[in-house]
Amino acid sequence: MSENTKDNILEFFVTAANKHDFELDISLLVHGAIVTGTLISATEYFENMSQSFEDGSDISQKVSQQLSEAGESADSGNQQEVNFIHLKNTKIYCGDSKPTPSKGEILWRGKLEEVDSFFLGRIAEPKSKSKNNDK
Repeated sequence: MSENTKDNILEFFVTAANKHDFELDISLLVHGAIVTGTLISATEYFENMSQSFEDGSDISQKVSQQLSEAGESADSGNQQEVNFIHLKNTKIYCGDSKPTPSKGEILWRGKLEEVDSFFLGRIAEPKSKSKNNDK
């Protein structure tokens, strides 16, 4: 059984996102599923996650605080090794079916070493044909 390794080029993109707020539309093959979205920094990921818990109960607010602190830690630049990739506006395709989730702005976090391959660009569902097909 071979040991999982990270793709150096993908790791470079993730490092650029984390250090320079670089965003990139990307699609990943992860264990047979295609994960497509926009690469974002770990800091942006944790900030967005934190905001989704802010207005809830005391427990939700505690979770929000913990996520915010994780974002600050990611932003501190002390990380020498990149282990996770973060996407926003994520869709996951398994086979020929519609993506999961099909609606909403979804954040996704995955292990960099679990990505089998990638390509630049996002997969988008075809736009529905307009009723005016004069051309």
